[in-house]
Amino acid sequence: MTSVVDGTRFARAAATRQAIITAAAELFGRQGYRFVSLREIAVRAGISHPALLKHFADKDELLAEVAKRYDRTPAADGCDPFFAALTGEASAPLHPLHGWMRDRLAAAVADRARELAEGDLGDGRDPEGEATRLVAARSGLRMLHRYLPDRVDVGAALDAHEQLIAHSAGWRAPGDERSDATARPGPPLPPLMEDEPEPPAGYRTGRARRAAIVDDAMTLFAREGYGDTSLQDIATRVGVSKSALYHHFPSKDALLLAVLRERDHRIDDTVAGSAARSAADVLRGFADAAAANERDQPGLIELYAVISSEATVVDHPAHAYFEHRFVQALDGFNAMFRAAQDSGDLPAHRDPAHEALWVLALWDGLQYLWLYDNGAVDVAGALRTHLVDVLPA
Repeated sequence: MTSVVDGTRFARAAATRQAIITAAAELFGRQGYRFVSLREIAVRAGISHPALLKHFADKDELLAEVAKRYDRTPAADGCDPFFAALTGEASAPLHPLHGWMRDRLAAAVADRARELAEGDLGDGRDPEGEATRLVAARSGLRMLHRYLPDRVDVGAALDAHEQLIAHSAGWRAPGDERSDATARPGPPLPPLMEDEPEPPAGYRTGRARRAAIVDDAMTLFAREGYGDTSLQDIATRVGVSKSALYHHFPSKDALLLAVLRERDHRIDDTVAGSAARSAADVLRGFADAAAANERDQPGLIELYAVISSEATVVDHPAHAYFEHRFVQALDGFNAMFRAAQDSGDLPAHRDPAHEALWVLALWDGLQYLWLYDNGAVDVAGALRTHLVDVLPA
């Protein structure tokens, strides 16, 4: 009799534990790890908060269990919201699953390299390099799908790319020789930032102080990273009290968004100076831009990765910003690749729309991998290799 009772208790406990994990995975995927409380998870699981604490002492322990359990399910291979967000969120070194995700991505690259070495890979292609780019692009595609589900089909994009790398690097179909004609200047890239309303007249000192806060926060984030910079650090650098900083930015997230907007303004100003270059030269130049980011702004790469992952939730204050940014970037890349094909730089068998989506996903995905292991991943080098393949000289 006792064994039957014990068995029933064990089954109930196991069912409760699984309900907690399922509820946590859903809420983490929908709202982001940072914005979900244990009380919310308990309500979702249909139990009390004290009952949840009997199974998991804190949120970090629960997150680790969710990741390990969920990683064994078929859903983890698709556009699962939990893993799509976790890849970027955990790129911050202080995230509890940073090491686990780093090892998971490294294993994915190694597994993919073995598959490519044994499969149908074009002559002269490096299996490890192709595997790194495939795993990176897959992570980027998952993220883009969260913002642009009607424009991003992860499976179709991966299938299309694997067909392309079955050819040798820089392959052109017979009769598709590149013309020696001088390429025309490429189309201008659309600005990443929308025009913002003019600030109200007056209060010049306040506006100047707000701009100084954003500028100093950008410097700190670029050098120290997202997780290691507090509002107190920023207030000290600017020379104001923490309460004065809150007067301009009601939360750290509001300040983070202002920093990202300012960064995009500066990118737009830089891009505006490339109007005289051909589309292919502009596209090839992205590798140099990636190298500059890696050298000068490593903390902003982390900031961008973490916030873009957290903001996949529709009601996140930065969601509309990233959605607009990705639409602008995708449309701009699309126009550039079409112009490159018109000039003969992009081979005829390559689809400009696919190449635009792929390079956008690849760039973001490579930055994720670099944040996990910057000694093993060369973002600029990987981008340059890809663009030389796509736009053969």
